[in-house]
Amino acid sequence: MKKEVGGFFEISFGQNGRSYHNAIKLNSGRNALSCILRAELPEKIYLPYYICDSILESINAAGVSYEFYHIDESLEPIFNKALRPKDRFLYVNYFGIKDAMVRSLSGKYRNLIVDNTQAFFSSPVKGIDTFYSPRKFFGVADGGYLYTTKKINEKMERDVSYKRYEYLLKRLDVNAKESYGEYLVQEDRLRDLPIRKMSKLTNAILENIDYHRVRAIRKENFLFLHSFLSKINEFKIDIKNLNVPMAYPFLSLKKGLREFLIFNKVYIPTYWKEVLARTHRNSIECKLTKNLLPLPVDQRYGLEDLKRICSAIKGFKK
Repeated sequence: MKKEVGGFFEISFGQNGRSYHNAIKLNSGRNALSCILRAELPEKIYLPYYICDSILESINAAGVSYEFYHIDESLEPIFNKALRPKDRFLYVNYFGIKDAMVRSLSGKYRNLIVDNTQAFFSSPVKGIDTFYSPRKFFGVADGGYLYTTKKINEKMERDVSYKRYEYLLKRLDVNAKESYGEYLVQEDRLRDLPIRKMSKLTNAILENIDYHRVRAIRKENFLFLHSFLSKINEFKIDIKNLNVPMAYPFLSLKKGLREFLIFNKVYIPTYWKEVLARTHRNSIECKLTKNLLPLPVDQRYGLEDLKRICSAIKGFKK
């Protein structure tokens, strides 16, 4: 097909970014996991109770049996079973702050799968299947990266995703509250995406990001929140080997704090409500689901925004 010349202008992007050039570029993080499971059908996969249902959807779609394991208060596995040759062990790099645990597990389990959907800037360990979801870090409607040594035999078309971007454009042109309904619709539609290559649009946006700037802002914001909130944070964070976090995990047992922040237009998600039905109510996982607030530290915000968050938290009366 000949290249089109002339006509109206498209949205233009440069090539300033440093996205994951050596990865397999797909249309979602969950489809990256699906590729791993289809390439090497495990007999069983062990995964944490504290995880999103979308992971279970990929596992069930592949017809793989699974078993949950608990994590401790440091978000690290409580697990002492011996793995069979065709078993897999999945671990989530929670909030992008568990790189040391990933390295430790990679030395212990050769059949490890690392879920780096919350750890975009954490490099994959050589030889370890690892997948990413850039939607958790940037304004894209889809996309996923996969590192694997397995041969992927999927014959994939390239995805076309411009229709999924309406809610992101509406948020930019209007606000988050008015576009939230469309966001939920698109989130639901991602569940049924066939495995395809990353769209040209999503790839172009990711290629155009100044990753060095994003890294610096996220780390600075995280450390700022930590300096103000660490003494009242029930979750203890080791910042010695901090990489680039997704959010600041603030654990508070004050009832109503999440709702208070949302009322004050500080939007705090819940990770993950489905966990409450998965394990007993006194578990660490239920405690985290109910009480952990992932505070934003991303590149859209500066110190004044963070001061506002800290002020709201410290001023909240139970």
